[in-house]
Amino acid sequence: MMEFSLCATANIIMAMTFLIQYLPSLSSTPIGIGVNLGLNGDNLPSPGDTINLYNRCQINFIRIFEPRHEILDALRNKPTFVSLGVRDQDLQTLASDQSAANQWVKDNVVPYIPDVNIGYITLGNEVIPGPQAQYVAQAINNINAALTNARISKDIKVTTVISSNTLFASYPPSAGTFNEESASALKNISTILSGRGSPIMVNVYPYFAYVADPEHIRSDYALFTSQGTVVTDGDYSYQNLFDAIVDSFFAAFEKIGASGINLAVAETGWPSAGNEPYTSIKNARTYNKNMMDHVLSGKGTPRRPNRTFNAFLFEMFNEDQKPAGVEQNFGLFNPNMQPVYPLWPC
Repeated sequence: MMEFSLCATANIIMAMTFLIQYLPSLSSTPIGIGVNLGLNGDNLPSPGDTINLYNRCQINFIRIFEPRHEILDALRNKPTFVSLGVRDQDLQTLASDQSAANQWVKDNVVPYIPDVNIGYITLGNEVIPGPQAQYVAQAINNINAALTNARISKDIKVTTVISSNTLFASYPPSAGTFNEESASALKNISTILSGRGSPIMVNVYPYFAYVADPEHIRSDYALFTSQGTVVTDGDYSYQNLFDAIVDSFFAAFEKIGASGINLAVAETGWPSAGNEPYTSIKNARTYNKNMMDHVLSGKGTPRRPNRTFNAFLFEMFNEDQKPAGVEQNFGLFNPNMQPVYPLWPC
């Protein structure tokens, strides 16, 4: 596998930005790499400083987990593509009461839509399977209706975020199958999303798969550094675990009659500390840089060649209020806004 320098990565990002700005007809949703913004820390920069850091580093996509107005205000008149989350505890109300969905859009979208580039609204962060899964489909319907009621003409994709916990089987990728509870919920959701051209967002973590079974999963397969095929699955050859996980989701959707659905990656990343020897700054940078290069190449996956999609790295800052260990060490930057390791052109 050819490895790219940081400068080459920056050039790819700038080229993609050019395409987004000057060839919008290629897709109603731009394609690129973003970073999740978590706020579980007591020493994080101000919203204004945080968004300025995104822009200074040419990070043109941001995912926030709930409608924090101070963040949305800081995003005004910025080119940043925003994935805006709904709090999980609000799902039941939004699903059962159209007026509540109308009010949510009135409070959290209408005041910002003229000058904040909201592209996704996500309802439910890894709530499938689980007791709140039953509310996701109708909540998506109600928020879509609320956007229409508010006469918002911008094409905002309303979706949800799922994890590998939805899968009953994932190896080999063609065996990808949802567990029974998840399949029931996702069949309804995928019909809604496909009808509107919205992707479903998935969390893809080769790190966790690798550390769970390092005797059988090679580190180069997890880190995108393999020089050749590692896993052969019928007609498909896999050189990295990221593609294998993504394709297991595609295979699972095919089995519930949703082969046409698109995916976006809501979270992926590698911690820089907390579980040595698997975690290190070298491994974190290697994974994240190679993942960026791979996604931006537009090659897609073996099961969906040339299929482009967005991906959001997890996450912007190391957060000291998360559980000790790897959870505190996914950040690309320290709270003082200095990079944990060089990845972006800033």
